[in-house]
Amino acid sequence: MPGISEKRELPYSAQQMFDLVADVGSYSKFLPWVVATRIRSDNESEMIADMVVGFKSLRERFTSKVMKQPGELIDVHYIDGPLRDLENTWRFTPREGGGCIVDFSVDFAFKNRVFEALAGQYFDRAFRKMVAAFEARADELYGSKSSSAHSVA
Repeated sequence: MPGISEKRELPYSAQQMFDLVADVGSYSKFLPWVVATRIRSDNESEMIADMVVGFKSLRERFTSKVMKQPGELIDVHYIDGPLRDLENTWRFTPREGGGCIVDFSVDFAFKNRVFEALAGQYFDRAFRKMVAAFEARADELYGSKSSSAHSVA
């Protein structure tokens, strides 16, 4: 199953970044290719959400179960859609002196191996574009401090 991960050191608190990522209902406002979202159910520890992603005339709907540990972790598990599997994890670790480290990983598998091979060629670029969109949204919501954001090895 193709996967990728990114670790970023950001000037925002772990709780702020958790809140941003947990706000699935706002994804269509800032995430590329997200056309619409619908929250089926939501509480402090679990959410069931639909997301419609699209590019040009292509549209696909995904349903996911989002497990939440406020301020610390978001674990997304695929329920239904065009893939065989999709999992992603967000970890938010406070830094001494402020800010946090955001560790994001995603793994996916298409039902069709040809689509999986094709997607794998573009996935890294799309993933980085999505990470940048979350970072830009944090700047917009919490103040532009992006000059102090950087990748963590």
